[in-house]
Amino acid sequence: MLAKQVVEGFITGLHRSPFHGFSVEFAEHRQYNTGESTRHIDWKLYARTEKLFVKRYEEETNLRCHIIMDTSTSMFFPVKEDKVSPAKNKATFSAFSAAALTELMRKQRDAFGLTTVDEEIRFHSPDKSSVLHQRHLFTELEKLTHEKAYTQKRNTSLSKLIHQLADMLHRRSLVVIFSDMFTNALNSGDIEVEKEALFSSLQHLKHNRHEVILFHVHDSKLEHDFDFDNRPYRFIDLESGSEIKLNPIQIKDQYKAAISKYIAQLKLKAAQFKIDFMEADINEGFEQILWNYLVKRSKLY
Repeated sequence: MLAKQVVEGFITGLHRSPFHGFSVEFAEHRQYNTGESTRHIDWKLYARTEKLFVKRYEEETNLRCHIIMDTSTSMFFPVKEDKVSPAKNKATFSAFSAAALTELMRKQRDAFGLTTVDEEIRFHSPDKSSVLHQRHLFTELEKLTHEKAYTQKRNTSLSKLIHQLADMLHRRSLVVIFSDMFTNALNSGDIEVEKEALFSSLQHLKHNRHEVILFHVHDSKLEHDFDFDNRPYRFIDLESGSEIKLNPIQIKDQYKAAISKYIAQLKLKAAQFKIDFMEADINEGFEQILWNYLVKRSKLY
C-alpha cells in the first residue's frame, strides 16, 4: 500500500505525464502478406529493396529493468525507532524504494525483476510485468523489513555476484543497484584490490550493454558525518562481529576524510563507465529514486 501511495503522490506532482507510448523491442523482419495490416511495414527497407517487409518484435514491454539489492548485514544499520518514517535502516529503505519502482514500472508496462545478494544470490526472479509477478516480489521485499532478517551475519561479495548477474540478465536491460558499497575488504584491509574488483564488475555490466543506476544507500548523519555524541561508544561490525571502543570525536576528522575519498573514487569510476551514481540518504524520501528512473528511461526510449 505504501508503494502505491508513493507512486500516486509522485505522479500527481509531475508537470507532465511520464507515461509514453507503448513500444516493443525489434527482433527481425518477415515478408508482408497481402491483406494484413500495414501498420508495421518497414518503409525505409521498402525504399531500399522495393519489397514489403513487416517488423517483428521480441516482446510486448517497453523495457526490462532488473533491481539488484545488497542484503548483507551492514545494510540493516541503523535500527531506528522512528514511527513516522517506515525506513528503519538501509535495507528497509531499499525495499520500499524497490517496491515503489516496481509499481511505477508496472503502470508503464515495463518488465521488472529482482535479485537479492550478500555472500551469494539469495533470490532471483526473471523480468516480467504482471500483477502476480509484482506480488511475488513484494513478498520477498517484505521479508527484508522484519527484524529477523538481520539476525544472521552475512558478508558482501558484491563484485563477484555482479559479474555473475551481468551474463544472466537480458541484454540491454536497465539495472538498478541498491547497496551501501561496504565490502569485506573494508574490514580486512585489502581495500584497493576489492575496489578494483567492484569497478571491474560494474564495467562488465556496461560491456554487456546494460544501462546502470547505482544508488549508494547510506545514513548521511551517522555514516558520512559521523555525528555521534561526545562520549565513549562500543562500535560493532555487523558482518564480522569485531568490536572497538573509542570516543568518536577522536577519529571524526580522519574518518570523514577517508569516507569522502572512497565516495569520490566511486563517483569518478561511475562517471568513466557512464553509470548514474546517486546518493540515497535514508533520512530523505523516495522521490529522487523515482525521478532518476524516469530520467534514465526517457534517455533509453
